[in-house]
Amino acid sequence: MWKETGKINIIATGQIIELYEKEYEIDGKLKMFENARRPPGVRLLFEKVWKILLTKEYRSEHNGFDYRLPGGKVFDRIADMKQFTWDILDAAKNAAIIEAQEECGIVVDKKDLELFTTSHCGATIEWDLYYFIVQKFILTDIQALEEGEYITFDWYSEDEIIDLARNGSISEDRTKGVLWEYFLKNKESWV
Repeated sequence: MWKETGKINIIATGQIIELYEKEYEIDGKLKMFENARRPPGVRLLFEKVWKILLTKEYRSEHNGFDYRLPGGKVFDRIADMKQFTWDILDAAKNAAIIEAQEECGIVVDKKDLELFTTSHCGATIEWDLYYFIVQKFILTDIQALEEGEYITFDWYSEDEIIDLARNGSISEDRTKGVLWEYFLKNKESWV
């Protein structure tokens, strides 16, 4: 039987990653397990006439371009996340509104963000991604990109998105899985 003891040892804290050990009691014995955490993120599924909006963004970790759902971090730093004390879903919605405007020039009202799913990274990595469906929005085409960002966006059909996933142009595997789930659950309800 596994039981958390509540004991946590911080190993190292960077700007966006923290390593820590968490203690468990397992069949009467104490054992520490190494974990990592980073601030949660948001992704937006904008729907428009049988299409989904994808960004095309230069990613230094790929040394090239990647297609992805618009989104970003809920908190910029671990320190900000650790000071957070209120509703994480509300904070995720606030971040989604900011990311929509910055990356795509889209204005979204908080009431029009519908949580589709939350993707959890894994057992020893804490990095949740909150995926929101958005059907009502205003497209202004006025991006507010951060320095050094290069992001374009366009609308893609299900078949086009599947082709982008197959050929490796969409590299974020969690997003591929969420898009697949979305297509299976919501195809009939597209606007």
